[in-house]
Amino acid sequence: MPQRKPRTRTLAVAMVLIASVFVQDLAARELRIDPETLVAVELAGVGVSATAGAPLVLLRHLETGDVVPILIGLDQARAILMAMHGVEPPRPLTHDLASNMISALGATLDRVLVDELVDNTFLGMLELRVPGQEEPIRVDSRPSDALALAVRTGASIHVAPEVLVAGEDLDYEGLPDRQVVTALGITVIEAGDDERQALNLPERPGVLVRRLVGAAARTELEPGSLIFEVNDIAVSNPMEFLEAVRDTDADSKVKIRYWQEGSEHTLELEPSAGAREPRQPMISA
Repeated sequence: MPQRKPRTRTLAVAMVLIASVFVQDLAARELRIDPETLVAVELAGVGVSATAGAPLVLLRHLETGDVVPILIGLDQARAILMAMHGVEPPRPLTHDLASNMISALGATLDRVLVDELVDNTFLGMLELRVPGQEEPIRVDSRPSDALALAVRTGASIHVAPEVLVAGEDLDYEGLPDRQVVTALGITVIEAGDDERQALNLPERPGVLVRRLVGAAARTELEPGSLIFEVNDIAVSNPMEFLEAVRDTDADSKVKIRYWQEGSEHTLELEPSAGAREPRQPMISA
C-alpha cells in the first residue's frame, strides 16, 4: 500500500504555493496614477451611510477642507475606531500585527495611497521606506486596511482626485455613540461626565482633545483641553466640530476657542493643517 504523505508536509507545500501566487500578484500591481497628482487628505473619522447604514471612512481634503466619505468594511471600521480611541488590545490584532512586523523589519510605512476606482472597487497601496534603499517599496492593499495602518503608524494619506469625486454624492452621519473625529490634526472625543470630573473641566458643551499632530501639536493646545467653539460656532460633539472646520472658507483661518488649565484660550490654524507626523501623547481612555 502506498504511504500517505504527512499532512503537515502537504499543508506546508500548499502554503508555499499560495504565497508564491500572492507575491506574483503583488508584483503585477502597478500604481495606476502619477504619484505627483495624488491629493493629501486627513482621516477625519468613521461614519455611516445615511441611507444604507453601511460604515464609511471620512477623508478631509487638506486644501479645500471638504469631507468625502468612502465605503469600507465593518471590521476595518472597528480597527480604525480602536486606533483613533487609543484602545490597546491585550494581544495584537491583525492591523497591530502588520504594523509591528513593518517596524520589526526596520521599515517605515511612509504613505498610504488610494490610486483608482475600478468597477466600484477602490484600489490602494502601502508605500514603505527601507533603510539603505533609495526607492520606496509599494505593496498592493485594500484602502480600508491601509487606512487602519495609517492611523497606527502616522503615515500620510494621499488619494487620486477621481476617488474624492466618487464619494461626493454619499450622504453620511456620525456614529450614535463614542464618536471620535480628527480635523486640523486635532483628534476629539465626546466629553463625558467622568472625563470632565477627572480633568476639572467646566460644564459648558464642548469636545475633549485626545491627540494632536502636525501644526496643531506645535501650538499651546494640549490633550485634555475642551474645545467649545470653532469660528464662533458652538460645538457639542465631534461631528459638529468636523462640520464647523469643513465649512471654513479655504482662504480663511480656523479660529478655535478652548478651555485649558482653568481659563479660555484662542487658537488659529490654517485649513491645510493636519499633515501627519509621529503620534503625540494621548490622555487615558
